[in-house]
Amino acid sequence: MEQANTPTTTDQSLNPSNGSFPASLEEIVIRVHRASQQFKDDPIELLELLRTLERLHQEIRVNLFEPSLPNTRNDLYDLLQDIEEMGGWPYIERMKLQAFLRNMASEMETSRQSKE
Repeated sequence: MEQANTPTTTDQSLNPSNGSFPASLEEIVIRVHRASQQFKDDPIELLELLRTLERLHQEIRVNLFEPSLPNTRNDLYDLLQDIEEMGGWPYIERMKLQAFLRNMASEMETSRQSKE
């Protein structure tokens, strides 16, 4: 893939040239970026693009991501800590995730104390 023809985004976490994406995701990001640029003056087409991305997000979340979540509280806590350190979770504001982690840590500590 030629770097000169690779579109970049304003959000560097979505910039495929930053080297953090597998090649298959790079292609998706490039295609979505090109489509959004193609429709930049057409709010109806941009809205349809956003709706399509939202449906795809929901399908992946419900059918693949949620079933893959850890089954134990400790493993889920570890995953959430990793998500927090790596920049958050889609549609969960960072402060809400931080509060959730504090509450979960407190609950885990209470649970451990009651077992002792």
